[in-house]
Amino acid sequence: MSGTTTAALRPRRRTAGPGANRWVVLVVLCVSLLLVALDATVLHVAVPAVSEDLRPSAIQLLWIVDVYPLVCAALLILFGTLGDRVGRRRVLLLGYGLFGVASAVAACAHSAEVLILARALLGVGGAMIMPATLSILRQVFPDRRERALAIGVWSAVAAVGAAVGPLLGGFLLEHFWWGSVFLINIPLMLISLPVGRLLLPESRGETDGPWDVSGALMAAAGLFGVVLGVKRLGGGEDPTGPLTLLPLLVGAALLVLFVRRQRRLPHPLVDLCMFRRPAFSTSVGCIVLAMLALVGLELIAAQYLQLVLGLSPLATGLRLLPLTVAAMAAGLLGARVLRRFGPRRMVCTGFCLTAAAVLTLTAMGPADNSPLLLSAFVLLGLGLETTLFGAYESMLSEAPADRAGGAAAIGETSYQLGAGIGIALLGSVMNAAYTPRLHTVPGVSAPDAIAAGHSLGEAYDVADRLGGPTGAVLRRVARDSFVHGLHLTLLVSAGLLLLGAVMALRLPRIMQCGAETESGGEPGTRAAPETGVAAGAAGESESVPGAVEAAAEPPAAEPGVAGLPSPRGSEQPRAAGQPQLPEKPRVSA
Repeated sequence: MSGTTTAALRPRRRTAGPGANRWVVLVVLCVSLLLVALDATVLHVAVPAVSEDLRPSAIQLLWIVDVYPLVCAALLILFGTLGDRVGRRRVLLLGYGLFGVASAVAACAHSAEVLILARALLGVGGAMIMPATLSILRQVFPDRRERALAIGVWSAVAAVGAAVGPLLGGFLLEHFWWGSVFLINIPLMLISLPVGRLLLPESRGETDGPWDVSGALMAAAGLFGVVLGVKRLGGGEDPTGPLTLLPLLVGAALLVLFVRRQRRLPHPLVDLCMFRRPAFSTSVGCIVLAMLALVGLELIAAQYLQLVLGLSPLATGLRLLPLTVAAMAAGLLGARVLRRFGPRRMVCTGFCLTAAAVLTLTAMGPADNSPLLLSAFVLLGLGLETTLFGAYESMLSEAPADRAGGAAAIGETSYQLGAGIGIALLGSVMNAAYTPRLHTVPGVSAPDAIAAGHSLGEAYDVADRLGGPTGAVLRRVARDSFVHGLHLTLLVSAGLLLLGAVMALRLPRIMQCGAETESGGEPGTRAAPETGVAAGAAGESESVPGAVEAAAEPPAAEPGVAGLPSPRGSEQPRAAGQPQLPEKPRVSA
C-alpha cells in the first residue's frame, strides 16, 4: 500500500491490509459501486416516462441521459488525485453525501433543465466515489491472485447494479412516478455513510510536491469540451456551428496543454509514463472500445423493447436480466479464467463473443423473438464482462501500487468517456438511419415529419394526433425505420468490438503473479510465488533459489510506520552488515 498514513489511523490501515478485514473492506467498496451503477442504468427504462412528463427536446433528452457519465468522466482525474492528497475515504464519504442530495433534487425535478442539473451533480458525486473504490481495492489486495478475485466480485456487483437498475426502475414505474427511480439512492447513501466511516481505511498517496490544481482543472475542462462537442455531433447539430466546433477545438487544445504540462512537472498530477507500458495503454484502449460499442446499445435496446415490442418497463427489465446474470457469472469466474488463459486470450475472446452476440441481435425485427433475445443477451453478458474484467485487472496490476489512485482515475475516465461518446456516436448513427425515411410519408406535413424524426416516442405521438390511415402509416414507417437504424447501429458496434479484439493482442500472454511487499501487508504474511501462472500452466512447481532465505528475513520497516513493511520493497536501504538476498527471477510475458 502506497503513501503515508496519519498516526491516529495506523491501526485501522493495518487491519485493512492482507488480513481478514480486507474482505469486509471489499463489501463496503462493492456497496459504493452498486450506488453508482444503479444510477447509471435506472433511468434507461424511465426515458419514455420522462419524455411524456417533461416534454424535453431531443438534445435535452440526450443530455438527461448523458450528462451523468460525461460530468463524471471530466472530474475523475480531479477527484482521484484530490483523494491522494486529502484522503480517499474522506472524498468517498463526501461523494456519498452529494449523491444523496442530488438524487433528491432529481426526484423532485419539474423541468428538463432541473433534471439535467441534478444529473450533473450526480456525476460529480460519482467522480468522487469511483476512483476511491478502485484505489483502495488495489491497496488492500497486494497479492495479484487475491486482487483478481476481488476485482471479479467488484465487477459482478457492477453487473448486479446494471441488472437491478432497469428491473427496479421498471417496478417503480409500474407503481409510482418516474422520479421514484432516483429515490432508491438515498437509503443506500444513508447506509454507506456511517458504515464507510467506521470500516474503510483512510489512506493517501505520495504527497511529494504541490498538487497541480491548474492541471486538474485543465483536464476537467478539456474532457468536458471534447465530449460536449461529440454530444452535439451525436444530436445531429451542424459540425461547423460555433457551439459544436468551439468546444471540440478548445477541449482538444486544453488536453494537449495538459499532457505537455504533466511531462514538464517534476511531480505530475498523472504519471503519463504508465502509458508507455503496452499492457497499461492497451487495457485502457480496450475499456474505451468496449464501452463505446455497447453502452449506447443498452439505451437503444430499452427503447426497442418498450416502443417496438410494446413491453412494459418491468417486462423490459426482466428481458435484460439474463444479460446481467451472465455478466455476474463471468465476473465471479474471471479470476480462474485469467489464471488459466492469461490476459491476451481472455480479453480477445471476450471481444469476439460480444461481437458475435451483437451480430446475432441484427436478426431482431418488429415482431418479438424471445429465444433469439435470450441467447444473444446471455452471450453479450458473458463477452462484455470477460472483456472488462481482463482489461481492468491488467490495468490495475500493471500500474505501480504507489500510483493506484492515478491509475484508477484513468481507468474510470476511460470507462465513463467511452460510455458517453458511445451514446453520442451510436445515437448519431441511429438518427442518420432513422430520420430520413420519415420525411417521405404521404400526408404528413414537414413540421410533423421533423417532430417525428426526433425520436420514436415523438413519432408515435404525432401518429396518434393525426389518426386515421395517415397516422397508421406514420407509426409503421417510424417503427420500421427504428429497426433499420438499430440494425445499422449493431453492425457499427460489431466493427468496433472486432477492432478491440485486434488491440487486445498486445496484452501479456500470461498472468504474472509476483510477490509484492507493499504497505498494508501483515508481518509474517506469506507472499504469492513469483512464478505465478507460468509454472502452473506448464504443470510444474519449481522452487526459486533463495526463496526460503528471503521469506525468513523480515522486511525492513518504513520509518514512522511501525510494524508495516516498506512500500519500496527491494529499494529499502540495507542495514550495515545485512547480507544481500538473491533476487527472485521474474517471468515476463
